[in-house]
Amino acid sequence: MINILKKTGIAWITVITLLLSGCSNGTTPAADDAWVYENIEFDMPEVREPAIPENTVNLADLGGIPDGFTLNTDIFAKAIDQMAAQGGGKVVVPAGIWLTGPIVLQSNIELHLKAGALIRFSEDFDLYPLIPTYFEGLSTYRCQSPLSGKDLKNIAITGRGVIDGNGQAWRPVKKGKMTENQWENLVRSGGVLSDDGQIWFPSARSAKGYRLSKGSNIPPLVLQKDFMEIKDFLRPVMVSLINCQKVLLDGPTFQNSPAWNIHPLMCEDVTIRNLTVRNPWYSQNGDGLDLESCKNAVIYNNNFDVGDDAMCFKSGKDQEGRDRGMPTENVIVKNNVVYHGHGGFVIGSEMSGGVRNIHVSDCTFMGTNIGIRFKSNRGRGGVVENIYISNINMTDIPTEPIRFNMFYGGKAPVLDDGSSSLSLVENEPEAVAVNESTPVFRNIHVKNIVAGGFGNAALFMGLPELKLENVTLENAILRAPKGFTIVDAEGIQLKNVQVIQEIGPALTLFNSSHIELTDFDFNDAMDQPGIAVSGKTTGDIQLKQTDFSAPDTQIKLVNGAKASAISWD
Repeated sequence: MINILKKTGIAWITVITLLLSGCSNGTTPAADDAWVYENIEFDMPEVREPAIPENTVNLADLGGIPDGFTLNTDIFAKAIDQMAAQGGGKVVVPAGIWLTGPIVLQSNIELHLKAGALIRFSEDFDLYPLIPTYFEGLSTYRCQSPLSGKDLKNIAITGRGVIDGNGQAWRPVKKGKMTENQWENLVRSGGVLSDDGQIWFPSARSAKGYRLSKGSNIPPLVLQKDFMEIKDFLRPVMVSLINCQKVLLDGPTFQNSPAWNIHPLMCEDVTIRNLTVRNPWYSQNGDGLDLESCKNAVIYNNNFDVGDDAMCFKSGKDQEGRDRGMPTENVIVKNNVVYHGHGGFVIGSEMSGGVRNIHVSDCTFMGTNIGIRFKSNRGRGGVVENIYISNINMTDIPTEPIRFNMFYGGKAPVLDDGSSSLSLVENEPEAVAVNESTPVFRNIHVKNIVAGGFGNAALFMGLPELKLENVTLENAILRAPKGFTIVDAEGIQLKNVQVIQEIGPALTLFNSSHIELTDFDFNDAMDQPGIAVSGKTTGDIQLKQTDFSAPDTQIKLVNGAKASAISWD
């Protein structure tokens, strides 16, 4: 094992977090949270919360030693077993640093962290056996999660303490994501470098797994003995809850996970509130919350500052996800704040079981790479529909405040940096046959958006063979250097949308149809068209407004688009 104490440049020592976490909200009675269910566009039942028996045990009373050096794995297990034997109860974690190996929950158990309590999971990989589980939408082998529960009812993790996954002991780190001093300190700590010297790994087995997997997180192996050869590479999610009912996460800070931070999978009645979810910004696969194939959930009053997607909804990958056939559905997301992250609110890319009936409102995204993000690819299949997003404020967004990308990880007609121009596409990928593996995104409604950033105003991109369908954007102010691009879409409505771009057209349409613009406004103080209409199949562009001062110069037809494609109302 490497010496973590040497990695002063990047180690996540949590003294500051312990001091600040005392300011977090405690458990909020459900009766005070009726507002969460107000103004929801679809019918769903109220989420049932766990009812935990009043039995209590304190780790200190069982001989636990919170000195940061003594391993307390057996003490946690003893406390949970004792409460389970009484029909359930609360396991109280008092103030101190509780070093431990994996914690496995049981039904009717509440793990409650007092203010000043830190659960810090050991960096000893031998404590985390290789087990059959799921990751990135597929069944596979991974190391056991630090905190887990499977096939349980009535479980809760509450309080005002901190849960730290010691993720820096597990994660590879890319040189380009660190300062020179941080990188030098990391290399001196031990570990192994990639052949090109650009990636640091905590061990030789971790580096071997990366080479074998060729950039994927799921190695092309079948037998468990072969997975054992690269065990260190198989980083676990920190909190894994599989097939559980009535789950409550309320209050603690969850941070520094080996891979994803919190992963409820195939769960029902999930409440996630008042959390602080943190990972280093450079953390590989450092997602905050990945809600996968879950039904009836509420997510509110949380703060995220992570290294990958902040709040991400999934439902399995490709054929396995379609065979599982369990959509993520009936979810309310309200009053959350996201700082760093690849996406603030995200659906995909593993969404093969479908995602539907989702309400997201009253959130703030500050500095996320993308604000609202939908991503998929050919081969996924699945249907994403009935998504309602409103009242979102976004600042300092490097790419797009809103992005639909059906070519995630593949060859897209629009570059990943969001490049957009009059000559948008000359060699769009050819359409392929539509079948069960074609992803469907439809009936998505976004309104009341204020966003500013450094890239593009927005990107809506479907597939040539199956368009992005029936998306509305209403009451939005989008400020960015470049404009809004719509590719391979139909049934798009922009109502009272203002694009404040610096260069290029405010709106570029390519091979899209049935587009309706009502009170669309843009920066017209430039000697260039405000709207570019491109592509031979673009048609039925309805401009329901009369405030174009010079339509002949403000609207330009390129790449085979015809004047008959545009109509005025």
